[in-house]
Amino acid sequence: MPLDASTRPTPDGERLVFRWDLDKTYLKSEFETLREMMRIPFEKAEDKVAAPGVAALLRGLREAALSSGRSMRVYFLSASPPQIGRAIRRKLELDGIIYDGIVFKDQLQRIMRGKFRHLREHIGYKLTELLKARVAEPPAAREYLFGDDWESDPLIYSLYADVVAGRVDAATLGELLRAVRVDPPLIEQACTLAAELQPSDAVARIFINLERRTPPARLRVYGLRLVPAFNYLQTAACLYEDGALSAAGVVQVARSLLEDSDYIPERLANSIADIERRGHLGAGAAQRVRATLQASGLLPATPAPRLWARARRWWANRRLRRAPVPSLNGSPIDYRTLVGLELPGEGGSE
Repeated sequence: MPLDASTRPTPDGERLVFRWDLDKTYLKSEFETLREMMRIPFEKAEDKVAAPGVAALLRGLREAALSSGRSMRVYFLSASPPQIGRAIRRKLELDGIIYDGIVFKDQLQRIMRGKFRHLREHIGYKLTELLKARVAEPPAAREYLFGDDWESDPLIYSLYADVVAGRVDAATLGELLRAVRVDPPLIEQACTLAAELQPSDAVARIFINLERRTPPARLRVYGLRLVPAFNYLQTAACLYEDGALSAAGVVQVARSLLEDSDYIPERLANSIADIERRGHLGAGAAQRVRATLQASGLLPATPAPRLWARARRWWANRRLRRAPVPSLNGSPIDYRTLVGLELPGEGGSE
């Protein structure tokens, strides 16, 4: 059983919902080969390794919610089989993670039904589970989604966010899911759930852990709502700017990277500069994060820049502010192109 959340009741509008993938997002999972996949069900909780900083981030999010009197929920959604559930729950307990629910993909059922192709098909499964969970939330609840660049999380989460917001209707959703060959029962279920939702621009941000080191520019098609992050300090800084994480929480994530990984202070500083340069973190928030980390002794003190250096930085920031970047909800995402769906009337040979 998951540990019970201890947040005190607050108005629906103050609820924050955090939805996490497990493999490659929370855990440093290895399943690139058949041997690695076969080993996963037999791993003990002590064998599983969390991504650097992720446990500190989750604990910090809950502490920030409690101190501000907001309600929060944490859910995990995994494409791994339920047979590993006991080890996963034990690992979360060891990491001190309080959560409200966890869902696994029933791979054995798919094998028994002869659905071998669907063992690696996660779009329909994850999207349907996300929609089922959203129906149970109040419309005003705000969500943050956490995934990785290993498979289809950027597409799944973005599509989910736009379905919830009413920018993708049930008919279009069905068309897109058929294009990626989702199992028909899942398509029907997803479309039914989508039609039941009260439209709400609920998803504040989507964080994608760049486990495969995908160039962030490749993910710009999803807009600034989706934040490609090389580490959890970048994620923490963005959540701090949004008011979901305290400065103390950012410090704990940074300290975890220094103590539990091969990070050095200069690399932390480069991470903040990178996420700011890419437009996901405002200059004011970036400066506050740097000052906080310097005061905690985690970043070296920055010497006062010379006049020429200040002029170059001013010009670079001015160009960054004027550069055309996708807005959170500005230009709609071209899902048809992303899934390779031809528009009506377009030709194409078989």
